[in-house]
Amino acid sequence: MRLLLVEDDVALASELQKALKSSGFVLDHAADGVTGEALGAGEPYDAIVLDLGLPGRPGLTVLRNWRVRGVTTPVLVLTARDAWHERVDGLKAGADDYLGKPFHIEELIARINALTRRAAGNLRSGLEVGGLCLDEDLQRVVLADGSTHDLTGTEFRLLRYLMLNPDRILSKPQIMDHVYDLDADRGSNLIEVYVRRLREKIGKDRIQTLRGQGYLFPRR
Repeated sequence: MRLLLVEDDVALASELQKALKSSGFVLDHAADGVTGEALGAGEPYDAIVLDLGLPGRPGLTVLRNWRVRGVTTPVLVLTARDAWHERVDGLKAGADDYLGKPFHIEELIARINALTRRAAGNLRSGLEVGGLCLDEDLQRVVLADGSTHDLTGTEFRLLRYLMLNPDRILSKPQIMDHVYDLDADRGSNLIEVYVRRLREKIGKDRIQTLRGQGYLFPRR
């Protein structure tokens, strides 16, 4: 899952980047509203965490501009704990959720996971597709027979993206955009390598290769 964090507080941004990356998210960061707006409008993020008090361009303006331009990415707004009017303004501008500062990172991660599951049409508390259950806290997959397999960070991000998009043909560039951040080394055969590793853990038939098109994770 690829996230955009738009936050100008250096210490908080650094803490969030470490925590979110260790939780299996691909993360890009912008420290001002202008850069954040450009990235949010131009890159295929699964969710955006947006602070409102930004230099360059206020967060509310950034959010309104995204929605006017047709950007439908789920946005979680960070507000001051007692600023109820900011929460109201954010929701009116098109925010999908909000979280007051200070907050627990575990709650932020839980809210992001809930947002992306809803956006993908999955209303359950966890990510379950076709008999597979993805444990997002422990980064492991539980098969239909109850057996479990631990996943590496890349395997986890790849399987989560596939499970969030069942029965959709996903091209290699699409997958790369959601599994690796902007600065990552994107080798041409990396996706094939990790698809092969996932098949060894969840079954060879669970991920289909469509020659010249990409990959398909059938719902069954």
